[in-house]
Amino acid sequence: MDAIQQKVVQEKIDQLANKEVYVHLETTNGAYASHFDENAYNVGAFIRNAQVSYQHGKIVSTGGSYRVGLKLDLGWVYAEGLTDFEIDEKNRLLMAGHDREGRLMVALEISETPFSHEADPDE
Repeated sequence: MDAIQQKVVQEKIDQLANKEVYVHLETTNGAYASHFDENAYNVGAFIRNAQVSYQHGKIVSTGGSYRVGLKLDLGWVYAEGLTDFEIDEKNRLLMAGHDREGRLMVALEISETPFSHEADPDE
């Protein structure tokens, strides 16, 4: 993955608008939190292969990271804290946010085909 290039990501978000796409959204502070602070709570959210069609989407800078919002017919999907992206060989838009130590904190991925449901070393 590379550092987010806002224009490139926005163009890909626009290309995927008004299509049936699959979304993977994940947030976590993982086991990191309780390993370093016994009073910290582990938190996380995970959804994979949610099939949606968004009217439009937008990436905005939040000062050091980015927020991506996708406007659905009945609401929004958004992820904040994104720092890195790639458009992979399957033409999927993969975005992630990492902390200072490089650990995953948030992921938002958009694909025209479903993501695998098995452990896949390529995903």
